[in-house]
Order: sequence, then structure tokens, then C-alpha cells
Amino acid sequence: MAEMANPVRHEFWRPPAPEKVVGQERSETCQECRTEFIVGSRYCHCCGASRPLSAAQEAEIPGLTEFTALGKRLGLATPSLIAFLFGAFCLLATLSVGVLFTARTPLDWQAVQLWRIEWLLAGIAGFAAGLLLKKTS
Repeated sequence: MAEMANPVRHEFWRPPAPEKVVGQERSETCQECRTEFIVGSRYCHCCGASRPLSAAQEAEIPGLTEFTALGKRLGLATPSLIAFLFGAFCLLATLSVGVLFTARTPLDWQAVQLWRIEWLLAGIAGFAAGLLLKKTS
């Protein structure tokens, strides 16, 4: 049974036998020195080259193109989209005020309610600005 297995022996400091994949190179080996990356490492332990990031590891901040694409999907111009997102942020802030701040006295309760009113007014102003900018755009 042991004779059927491939008896290739690799020493730990030598590069592994290259895999033959048509049109692709293994991402688990270094592009510079062809040594295998240590699991979870960001750099090669032999030459110090950085490991190529996979698509799941790359965290990109949405740019202007994604912002304008969102506006087109919602049917909004850029100024009205900004006002809409501001209104949505204010509504989230209104909901989070009650979670983050607890009222222990009647004066605290009044302060929390005042903050909620202020955030709601700001959200209404944001949505109203979005509507007004949409009609003029």
C-alpha cells in the first residue's frame, strides 16, 4: 500500500515541487524566491516579499464610482443622495441614543428625549433637502 503513494520527500527549507496548473501560479508560494508561505504570514520568511492578497482579504473603501452608481440605482443626483444618506445617518443616531444612554433620573430622561428630538429634526431636514434637491436636479 505504501508503494502506491508518491514517495517524494521535501525538506522544510526547500521549495515544494511546482504544481503544473495551466495559466495559474500557486498563490501559496512566493513570487520572488518560490518558497512556500508560512500559514497566516503576510511576508515571505526567506526573502521578505509581501504575500499577494486574495479578494476576500482586500478591504477597499468605496470610491466615487460606487457612490455615483448607488445614486443611479436609487434614481438620485449626487446632492440629493448626500442629503438622503445624512437623513439615514440621523435616523440611526436617533435609534442609538436610547441604546447608548440610559435614564436614571427624570432629568436624564428629558435630556435623552431632547437628543432624540434633535436627531429626528436633523433627519427630517436631511430628507427634505434630498427631496428639494431631487426636484431641482
